Amino acid sequence: MPEAAPLAAVKEAADTVERVDIAVTEAMDDHRDRPIVKALGLVSEIGDQPPLRALTLGTSAVGAWSGDPRLTRTGLRMFAAHSLATGLKTLIKRSIDRTRPDHALDNDYRMEAGDSHKHELSSFPSGHTAGALAVTQALARDYPGSRIPGLFATTAIAAIQVPRCKHFVSDIVAGAAIGWAAEQVSSRLLDWAEEKLATSGN
Repeated sequence: MPEAAPLAAVKEAADTVERVDIAVTEAMDDHRDRPIVKALGLVSEIGDQPPLRALTLGTSAVGAWSGDPRLTRTGLRMFAAHSLATGLKTLIKRSIDRTRPDHALDNDYRMEAGDSHKHELSSFPSGHTAGALAVTQALARDYPGSRIPGLFATTAIAAIQVPRCKHFVSDIVAGAAIGWAAEQVSSRLLDWAEEKLATSGN
């Protein structure tokens, strides 16, 4: 059937991505226990939900305390972007069961529709990447000079997950897409709301 050809192409592409993911993970297996990888992995935990949530709320608190409306707004922008990115990645994680790389190396690998809450089946997508990119890009909205350092930090947080065998490469790519989209949507909604409030106040 004509409509079967595009579906077959998509499946073939997905299979190719999975084969590459697994091949990269197998190549990284010898590196995950190295001290430098463990040390960088520990640092990368700043991209986890609690630290990023604390950073966003702390930014707004400092802005409010110091009487800096731009910093207060930036903190709210970061919080909104992180919250949306977290919500989206959680929704996807709860819909797709994918074995984490470190578990897949010693057990059967699978990626399929599912609703498992087990940590070892929550590889897709990378929450660290989604959250970090959403927050750093939200910060750059009001402080453009932070854009390059933010991208560098996000890239480092995301990249170390591969030799750590915590995420596949495609998990990170998907996480980055989620973080970027979440920041775009949340920032535009906040800008629209701010504009409406300013207009109604006149």
